Amino acid sequence: MRLHERIPRMSSNSSGWAMLTAVVLVAACGGGDEVVRQAPEVTVGQPATRAVRPFVDFTGTTRAIESAEIRARVGGVLEQQLFEASEIVDQGSVLFVIEQEQYEAARDEGVALLRSAVADSALKESNLDRVKIAIETNAVSRQDLDRAQAERDAAVAGVLGARARLSRAQLDYDYTLVRTPITGQVGRRRVDPGNLVGFSEQTLLTTVNRIQPIHVYFNAPEWVVLAIIEQLAEVQERRAEGDFVREDPAQDVSTVLVGTAADEDRFPFEGRIDFIGNTVDPSTGTIELRAVFENEDFGLFPGLFVRVRVMAVDERDALLVDERAIGTDLGGKYVYLVGDENIVERRYVRLGQPQPDGTVVIEDGLEADETYISNGLLRARPGLPVTPLTEEEMAQRQAASEAQMGGDQAGAETDESAGEEE
Repeated sequence: MRLHERIPRMSSNSSGWAMLTAVVLVAACGGGDEVVRQAPEVTVGQPATRAVRPFVDFTGTTRAIESAEIRARVGGVLEQQLFEASEIVDQGSVLFVIEQEQYEAARDEGVALLRSAVADSALKESNLDRVKIAIETNAVSRQDLDRAQAERDAAVAGVLGARARLSRAQLDYDYTLVRTPITGQVGRRRVDPGNLVGFSEQTLLTTVNRIQPIHVYFNAPEWVVLAIIEQLAEVQERRAEGDFVREDPAQDVSTVLVGTAADEDRFPFEGRIDFIGNTVDPSTGTIELRAVFENEDFGLFPGLFVRVRVMAVDERDALLVDERAIGTDLGGKYVYLVGDENIVERRYVRLGQPQPDGTVVIEDGLEADETYISNGLLRARPGLPVTPLTEEEMAQRQAASEAQMGGDQAGAETDESAGEEE
Protein backbone atom coordinates (compact mmCIF):
# COMPACT_ATOMS: atom_id res chain seq x y z
CA MET A 1 0.00 0.00 0.00
CA ARG A 2 1.33 3.43 -0.96
CA LEU A 3 1.84 6.27 1.51
CA HIS A 4 -1.05 8.40 0.16
CA GLU A 5 -3.43 5.44 0.59
CA ARG A 6 -2.54 5.07 4.32
CA ILE A 7 -2.77 8.71 5.32
CA PRO A 8 -6.62 9.01 5.59
CA ARG A 9 -6.71 6.34 8.32
CA MET A 10 -4.22 8.14 10.62
CA SER A 11 -6.12 11.25 11.71
CA SER A 12 -9.21 13.28 11.01
CA ASN A 13 -7.68 16.54 12.28
CA SER A 14 -7.22 18.95 9.38
CA SER A 15 -4.17 20.69 10.91
CA GLY A 16 -2.51 17.30 11.43
CA TRP A 17 -3.17 16.55 7.75
CA ALA A 18 -1.52 19.76 6.73
CA MET A 19 1.60 19.20 8.85
CA LEU A 20 2.03 15.61 7.72
CA THR A 21 1.56 16.59 4.08
CA ALA A 22 4.20 19.31 4.50
CA VAL A 23 6.63 16.80 5.95
CA VAL A 24 6.03 14.40 3.05
CA LEU A 25 6.55 17.16 0.50
CA VAL A 26 9.75 18.35 2.17
CA ALA A 27 11.04 14.80 2.28
CA ALA A 28 10.14 14.30 -1.37
CA CYS A 29 11.44 17.61 -2.64
CA GLY A 30 14.50 18.00 -0.46
CA GLY A 31 16.65 16.02 -2.80
CA GLY A 32 19.80 14.71 -1.10
CA ASP A 33 20.06 17.39 1.59
CA GLU A 34 20.39 15.97 5.17
CA VAL A 35 18.64 17.50 8.18
CA VAL A 36 21.25 19.06 10.46
CA ARG A 37 20.70 18.19 14.12
CA GLN A 38 21.68 20.84 16.64
CA ALA A 39 24.11 19.47 19.25
CA PRO A 40 22.54 19.83 22.73
CA GLU A 41 23.99 22.37 25.10
CA VAL A 42 25.56 21.03 28.29
CA THR A 43 27.51 22.52 31.18
CA VAL A 44 31.11 21.34 31.40
CA GLY A 45 34.04 21.80 33.72
CA GLN A 46 37.31 20.26 34.83
CA PRO A 47 37.87 18.34 38.06
CA ALA A 48 38.87 20.44 41.04
CA THR A 49 42.08 19.55 42.82
CA ARG A 50 42.32 20.30 46.51
CA ALA A 51 43.31 18.81 49.84
CA VAL A 52 40.61 16.79 51.61
CA ARG A 53 40.54 14.94 54.90
CA PRO A 54 39.37 11.33 54.61
CA PHE A 55 36.45 10.35 56.82
CA VAL A 56 34.10 7.49 57.64
CA ASP A 57 30.46 7.88 58.74
CA PHE A 58 28.69 5.91 61.48
CA THR A 59 25.57 6.09 63.63
CA GLY A 60 25.93 6.73 67.35
CA THR A 61 24.05 7.67 70.49
CA THR A 62 24.66 10.41 73.02
CA ARG A 63 25.07 9.75 76.73
CA ALA A 64 25.61 12.00 79.70
CA ILE A 65 29.17 12.08 80.95
CA GLU A 66 27.69 11.56 84.44
CA SER A 67 24.16 10.65 85.47
CA ALA A 68 22.58 10.37 88.91
CA GLU A 69 19.18 9.16 90.09
CA ILE A 70 17.96 11.28 92.99
CA ARG A 71 16.13 9.01 95.44
CA ALA A 72 14.57 9.35 98.88
CA ARG A 73 16.88 7.61 101.38
CA VAL A 74 14.57 8.09 104.38
CA GLY A 75 10.81 7.75 104.70
CA GLY A 76 8.40 10.61 105.17
CA VAL A 77 6.18 13.13 103.48
CA LEU A 78 7.79 15.06 100.62
CA GLU A 79 7.39 18.67 101.70
CA GLN A 80 9.27 20.92 99.27
CA GLN A 81 10.78 21.08 95.78
CA LEU A 82 13.60 23.63 95.55
CA PHE A 83 14.44 23.64 91.82
CA GLU A 84 12.96 24.35 88.40
CA ALA A 85 12.83 21.55 85.84
CA SER A 86 15.70 21.58 83.30
CA GLU A 87 17.81 24.10 85.20
CA ILE A 88 21.51 23.59 85.92
CA VAL A 89 22.14 22.65 89.55
CA ASP A 90 25.48 22.58 91.37
CA GLN A 91 26.86 19.62 93.24
CA GLY A 92 25.47 19.54 96.77
CA SER A 93 22.42 21.70 96.02
CA VAL A 94 19.25 20.79 97.94
CA LEU A 95 16.54 19.63 95.54
CA PHE A 96 13.85 18.28 97.90
CA VAL A 97 12.97 18.45 101.59
CA ILE A 98 11.37 15.49 103.39
CA GLU A 99 9.60 16.07 106.71
CA GLN A 100 12.25 16.50 109.39
CA GLU A 101 10.43 16.46 112.76
CA GLN A 102 10.81 12.76 113.58
CA TYR A 103 14.44 12.72 112.49
CA GLU A 104 15.22 15.89 114.41
CA ALA A 105 13.71 14.29 117.52
CA ALA A 106 15.76 11.14 116.97
CA ARG A 107 18.90 13.24 116.65
CA ASP A 108 18.17 15.13 119.88
CA GLU A 109 17.54 11.82 121.64
CA GLY A 110 20.87 10.59 120.36
CA VAL A 111 22.61 13.66 121.77
CA ALA A 112 21.02 13.03 125.17
CA LEU A 113 21.96 9.35 125.18
CA LEU A 114 25.55 10.21 124.31
CA ARG A 115 25.82 12.69 127.13
CA SER A 116 24.40 10.13 129.56
CA ALA A 117 26.85 7.49 128.34
CA VAL A 118 29.77 9.91 128.70
CA ALA A 119 28.72 10.76 132.26
CA ASP A 120 28.33 7.10 133.16
CA SER A 121 31.75 6.36 131.66
CA ALA A 122 33.34 9.12 133.72
CA LEU A 123 31.75 7.73 136.88
CA LYS A 124 32.95 4.22 136.14
CA GLU A 125 36.45 5.51 135.42
CA SER A 126 36.48 7.31 138.77
CA ASN A 127 35.29 4.19 140.62
CA LEU A 128 38.03 2.16 138.97
CA ASP A 129 40.66 4.64 140.17
CA ARG A 130 39.41 4.39 143.77
CA VAL A 131 39.41 0.59 143.66
CA LYS A 132 42.99 0.59 142.38
CA ILE A 133 44.06 2.71 145.36
CA ALA A 134 42.10 0.56 147.80
CA ILE A 135 43.56 -2.71 146.55
CA GLU A 136 47.06 -1.52 147.43
CA THR A 137 46.05 -1.56 151.13
CA ASN A 138 44.03 -4.77 150.72
CA ALA A 139 40.86 -2.82 151.50
CA VAL A 140 39.08 -4.51 148.60
CA SER A 141 39.44 -7.86 146.95
CA ARG A 142 40.85 -8.65 143.55
CA GLN A 143 37.34 -9.49 142.43
CA ASP A 144 36.20 -5.93 143.19
CA LEU A 145 38.97 -4.60 140.97
CA ASP A 146 37.94 -6.88 138.08
CA ARG A 147 34.33 -5.81 138.49
CA ALA A 148 35.28 -2.11 138.42
CA GLN A 149 37.37 -2.58 135.29
CA ALA A 150 34.54 -4.44 133.54
CA GLU A 151 32.06 -1.71 134.46
CA ARG A 152 34.47 0.93 133.15
CA ASP A 153 34.94 -0.98 129.85
CA ALA A 154 31.17 -1.40 129.46
CA ALA A 155 30.70 2.32 130.04
CA VAL A 156 33.29 3.13 127.34
CA ALA A 157 31.51 0.77 124.95
CA GLY A 158 28.25 2.49 125.82
CA VAL A 159 29.79 5.82 124.80
CA LEU A 160 30.86 4.35 121.45
CA GLY A 161 27.38 2.92 120.89
CA ALA A 162 25.72 6.20 121.78
CA ARG A 163 27.98 8.06 119.35
CA ALA A 164 27.13 5.59 116.58
CA ARG A 165 23.39 5.99 117.24
CA LEU A 166 23.80 9.75 117.16
CA SER A 167 25.73 9.56 113.89
CA ARG A 168 22.96 7.44 112.37
CA ALA A 169 20.29 9.84 113.65
CA GLN A 170 22.25 12.78 112.24
CA LEU A 171 22.65 10.96 108.91
CA ASP A 172 18.91 10.27 108.68
CA TYR A 173 18.26 13.93 109.48
CA ASP A 174 20.68 15.00 106.73
CA TYR A 175 18.94 12.67 104.28
CA THR A 176 15.76 14.71 104.72
CA LEU A 177 17.58 17.35 102.66
CA VAL A 178 17.82 15.57 99.29
CA ARG A 179 20.93 16.87 97.50
CA THR A 180 22.42 16.28 94.06
CA PRO A 181 25.77 14.47 94.06
CA ILE A 182 26.84 15.97 90.70
CA THR A 183 26.62 19.22 88.79
CA GLY A 184 24.31 18.98 85.81
CA GLN A 185 20.88 19.51 84.31
CA VAL A 186 18.02 18.37 86.50
CA GLY A 187 14.94 16.70 85.05
CA ARG A 188 11.32 16.95 86.09
CA ARG A 189 10.09 15.81 89.50
CA ARG A 190 8.73 12.27 89.57
CA VAL A 191 6.75 12.71 92.82
CA ASP A 192 4.67 15.72 93.82
CA PRO A 193 5.08 17.34 97.25
CA GLY A 194 2.64 15.96 99.81
CA ASN A 195 3.18 12.32 98.90
CA LEU A 196 4.73 9.70 101.15
CA VAL A 197 8.14 8.57 99.93
CA GLY A 198 10.98 6.32 101.00
CA PHE A 199 9.22 3.71 103.14
CA SER A 200 8.60 0.66 100.95
CA GLU A 201 11.48 1.60 98.59
CA GLN A 202 13.94 4.34 97.88
CA THR A 203 11.56 6.41 95.78
CA LEU A 204 12.95 7.97 92.59
CA LEU A 205 12.40 11.72 92.82
CA THR A 206 14.25 13.05 89.75
CA THR A 207 17.43 12.63 87.70
CA VAL A 208 20.46 14.85 87.08
CA ASN A 209 22.64 14.53 83.97
CA ARG A 210 25.97 16.19 83.40
CA ILE A 211 25.88 17.01 79.69
CA GLN A 212 28.63 19.60 79.44
CA PRO A 213 30.72 17.95 78.11
CA ILE A 214 28.80 15.00 76.67
CA HIS A 215 29.78 11.60 75.28
CA VAL A 216 28.87 9.99 71.96
CA TYR A 217 29.21 6.20 71.68
CA PHE A 218 29.43 4.38 68.35
CA ASN A 219 30.74 1.09 66.93
CA ALA A 220 33.33 0.97 64.17
CA PRO A 221 34.71 -1.98 62.18
CA GLU A 222 38.13 -3.35 62.98
CA TRP A 223 39.93 -1.73 60.04
CA VAL A 224 38.75 1.74 61.08
CA VAL A 225 39.86 1.26 64.67
CA LEU A 226 43.23 -0.13 63.59
CA ALA A 227 43.68 2.87 61.27
CA ILE A 228 42.88 5.25 64.13
CA ILE A 229 45.36 3.52 66.44
CA GLU A 230 48.00 3.68 63.72
CA GLN A 231 47.35 7.40 63.26
CA LEU A 232 47.64 8.04 66.98
CA ALA A 233 50.97 6.22 67.10
CA GLU A 234 52.19 8.20 64.09
CA VAL A 235 51.13 11.49 65.68
CA GLN A 236 52.97 10.66 68.90
CA GLU A 237 56.09 9.74 66.96
CA ARG A 238 55.98 12.94 64.92
CA ARG A 239 55.38 15.00 68.03
CA ALA A 240 58.41 13.40 69.69
CA GLU A 241 60.47 14.39 66.65
CA GLY A 242 59.16 17.95 66.87
CA ASP A 243 57.58 18.15 63.41
CA PHE A 244 53.91 17.93 64.41
CA VAL A 245 52.50 21.12 65.88
CA ARG A 246 48.83 22.06 66.18
CA GLU A 247 47.27 25.06 67.84
CA ASP A 248 44.76 22.85 69.65
CA PRO A 249 46.37 19.81 71.36
CA ALA A 250 42.99 18.04 71.31
CA GLN A 251 43.27 17.84 67.52
CA ASP A 252 46.23 15.48 67.88
CA VAL A 253 43.67 12.69 68.12
CA SER A 254 41.34 11.81 65.26
CA THR A 255 38.66 14.45 64.95
CA VAL A 256 35.01 13.39 65.22
CA LEU A 257 32.11 15.42 63.81
CA VAL A 258 28.49 14.88 64.84
CA GLY A 259 25.20 15.95 63.31
CA THR A 260 21.63 15.41 64.48
CA ALA A 261 18.47 14.82 62.47
CA ALA A 262 17.75 18.56 62.62
CA ASP A 263 21.12 19.38 61.06
CA GLU A 264 20.32 17.61 57.75
CA ASP A 265 23.70 17.08 56.01
CA ARG A 266 25.70 19.32 58.35
CA PHE A 267 28.02 18.24 61.17
CA PRO A 268 28.09 21.28 63.49
CA PHE A 269 29.56 19.58 66.57
CA GLU A 270 33.27 18.80 66.77
CA GLY A 271 34.89 16.52 69.33
CA ARG A 272 37.64 13.96 69.76
CA ILE A 273 37.93 10.26 70.50
CA ASP A 274 38.82 9.64 74.15
CA PHE A 275 38.10 5.91 74.49
CA ILE A 276 38.60 2.79 72.36
CA GLY A 277 37.18 -0.51 73.59
CA ASN A 278 39.43 -3.46 74.35
CA THR A 279 37.21 -6.18 72.84
CA VAL A 280 35.87 -6.89 69.36
CA ASP A 281 32.21 -7.90 69.26
CA PRO A 282 32.38 -11.32 67.55
CA SER A 283 28.83 -11.05 66.24
CA THR A 284 29.40 -7.77 64.38
CA GLY A 285 33.18 -7.48 64.08
CA THR A 286 33.07 -3.97 65.54
CA ILE A 287 34.67 -2.19 68.49
CA GLU A 288 33.01 0.39 70.70
CA LEU A 289 34.44 3.91 70.60
CA ARG A 290 33.59 7.04 72.52
CA ALA A 291 34.03 10.69 71.63
CA VAL A 292 33.74 13.68 73.94
CA PHE A 293 32.13 16.99 72.92
CA GLU A 294 32.24 20.27 74.87
CA ASN A 295 28.54 20.93 74.14
CA GLU A 296 28.86 24.56 75.17
CA ASP A 297 25.42 25.56 73.84
CA PHE A 298 23.68 22.39 75.14
CA GLY A 299 22.83 21.40 71.55
CA LEU A 300 23.24 17.71 72.43
CA PHE A 301 21.47 15.83 75.20
CA PRO A 302 21.39 12.16 76.23
CA GLY A 303 19.55 9.61 74.11
CA LEU A 304 19.92 11.23 70.68
CA PHE A 305 20.67 9.15 67.59
CA VAL A 306 23.38 11.07 65.76
CA ARG A 307 25.47 10.82 62.61
CA VAL A 308 29.14 10.40 63.46
CA ARG A 309 31.92 11.32 61.05
CA VAL A 310 35.44 10.21 62.00
CA MET A 311 38.03 12.46 60.40
CA ALA A 312 41.61 11.50 59.62
CA VAL A 313 44.46 13.53 61.08
CA ASP A 314 46.18 14.43 57.80
CA GLU A 315 44.84 15.82 54.53
CA ARG A 316 45.58 14.46 51.05
CA ASP A 317 45.23 15.86 47.53
CA ALA A 318 42.24 14.59 45.58
CA LEU A 319 40.26 15.14 42.38
CA LEU A 320 36.65 16.22 42.90
CA VAL A 321 33.68 16.55 40.56
CA ASP A 322 30.12 17.76 40.99
CA GLU A 323 27.84 15.02 42.35
CA ARG A 324 25.31 15.86 39.61
CA ALA A 325 27.84 14.61 37.04
CA ILE A 326 27.78 11.04 38.34
CA GLY A 327 25.69 8.53 36.42
CA THR A 328 24.92 4.89 37.26
CA ASP A 329 24.28 1.82 35.15
CA LEU A 330 24.96 -1.91 35.32
CA GLY A 331 28.65 -1.23 34.75
CA GLY A 332 28.93 1.02 37.79
CA LYS A 333 29.46 4.73 38.31
CA TYR A 334 30.48 6.87 35.35
CA VAL A 335 30.93 10.43 34.08
CA TYR A 336 30.51 11.84 30.58
CA LEU A 337 33.68 13.35 29.12
CA VAL A 338 33.81 15.79 26.22
CA GLY A 339 36.66 14.85 23.89
CA ASP A 340 37.83 15.80 20.44
CA GLU A 341 35.24 17.52 18.23
CA ASN A 342 33.02 17.70 21.35
CA ILE A 343 32.16 13.99 21.14
CA VAL A 344 30.80 12.48 24.37
CA GLU A 345 32.61 9.56 25.97
CA ARG A 346 31.36 7.48 28.91
CA ARG A 347 34.12 6.91 31.47
CA TYR A 348 33.65 4.58 34.45
CA VAL A 349 35.18 5.88 37.68
CA ARG A 350 35.76 4.75 41.23
CA LEU A 351 34.21 7.14 43.71
CA GLY A 352 35.62 8.26 47.02
CA GLN A 353 33.84 10.13 49.76
CA PRO A 354 31.22 12.82 49.13
CA GLN A 355 32.10 16.27 50.43
CA PRO A 356 29.87 18.80 52.25
CA ASP A 357 29.98 21.23 49.28
CA GLY A 358 28.19 18.83 46.90
CA THR A 359 31.30 17.38 45.28
CA VAL A 360 32.63 13.83 45.41
CA VAL A 361 36.18 12.48 45.36
CA ILE A 362 37.25 10.53 42.27
CA GLU A 363 39.68 7.82 43.33
CA ASP A 364 40.36 6.41 39.85
CA GLY A 365 39.31 6.82 36.21
CA LEU A 366 39.67 10.57 35.67
CA GLU A 367 42.56 12.97 35.05
CA ALA A 368 42.80 16.56 36.21
CA ASP A 369 43.02 18.01 32.68
CA GLU A 370 39.97 16.22 31.28
CA THR A 371 36.63 17.95 30.69
CA TYR A 372 33.45 16.37 32.05
CA ILE A 373 29.75 17.22 31.79
CA SER A 374 28.61 18.62 35.11
CA ASN A 375 25.00 19.34 34.16
CA GLY A 376 22.83 18.05 31.33
CA LEU A 377 23.55 14.32 31.40
CA LEU A 378 20.07 13.52 30.01
CA ARG A 379 20.79 15.55 26.88
CA ALA A 380 24.12 13.83 26.15
CA ARG A 381 24.70 10.46 24.48
CA PRO A 382 28.01 8.60 24.14
CA GLY A 383 29.43 8.93 20.63
CA LEU A 384 27.34 12.02 19.76
CA PRO A 385 28.45 15.65 19.79
CA VAL A 386 27.38 18.28 22.31
CA THR A 387 27.77 22.04 22.63
CA PRO A 388 29.96 22.52 25.73
CA LEU A 389 29.35 25.66 27.79
CA THR A 390 30.85 26.85 31.03
CA GLU A 391 28.57 27.64 33.93
CA GLU A 392 28.90 31.38 33.18
CA GLU A 393 28.03 30.88 29.53
CA MET A 394 25.07 28.67 30.39
CA ALA A 395 23.78 31.27 32.85
CA GLN A 396 24.07 33.98 30.18
CA ARG A 397 22.17 31.82 27.66
CA GLN A 398 19.38 31.16 30.16
CA ALA A 399 19.14 34.83 31.10
CA ALA A 400 18.92 35.85 27.44
CA SER A 401 16.30 33.19 26.77
CA GLU A 402 14.18 34.34 29.71
CA ALA A 403 14.48 37.95 28.56
CA GLN A 404 13.39 37.01 25.01
CA MET A 405 10.42 35.04 26.34
CA GLY A 406 9.43 38.00 28.45
CA GLY A 407 9.62 40.31 25.41
CA ASP A 408 7.58 37.93 23.26
CA GLN A 409 4.92 37.67 25.94
CA ALA A 410 4.76 41.45 26.31
CA GLY A 411 4.41 41.83 22.50
CA ALA A 412 1.64 39.27 22.40
CA GLU A 413 -0.25 41.08 25.14
CA THR A 414 0.16 44.38 23.24
CA ASP A 415 -1.20 42.83 20.01
CA GLU A 416 -4.13 41.35 21.90
CA SER A 417 -4.95 44.72 23.46
CA ALA A 418 -4.77 46.38 20.08
CA GLY A 419 -7.13 43.77 18.61
CA GLU A 420 -9.68 44.35 21.36
CA GLU A 421 -9.60 48.10 20.75
CA GLU A 422 -10.32 47.58 17.02
